[in-house]
Amino acid sequence: MGQTETIVSRFRGRSEHVLDAKGRLNIPTRFRDVLQQYESEQLMVTSWGSHLRAFPAIEWEILENKLLAKGREQPGLTSFVRLVVSGVTPCLPDKQGRILMPPTLRSETRIVKDVVLTGMLDYVEIWDKDAWLIETQSTRENFADYKESLAKLGIF
Repeated sequence: MGQTETIVSRFRGRSEHVLDAKGRLNIPTRFRDVLQQYESEQLMVTSWGSHLRAFPAIEWEILENKLLAKGREQPGLTSFVRLVVSGVTPCLPDKQGRILMPPTLRSETRIVKDVVLTGMLDYVEIWDKDAWLIETQSTRENFADYKESLAKLGIF
């Protein structure tokens, strides 16, 4: 018989949340459980276009290392680095599993109260609920566009 494979926990699923009056966001237990696999439970939260991304600290370091090693070779990437790296904020969940969402990042992505967290395997996206609904509707309408890429991965 085959080897027993270790199942790696990843950020999966989505959940809807409401920011409290102080701008704190509850991180779902299943996401906090994934974070415990890393050296630190700290999340690095940054603006990513129309939403926020929250990376485990070590995953953020991997991204930074890629930018340092090869980012300068890519034309026009300086503006992206400026936006993403200048806004990154370390966020450590409190005892109740909440992180304080930086007001500047909330403002940049128009996150006011209702949010959707979605697991993206090695990071988490944080969306304003209305923006999330628009994004997912667009994805559904264009679902067939992914067929070729999925076929290359052996999924479709």
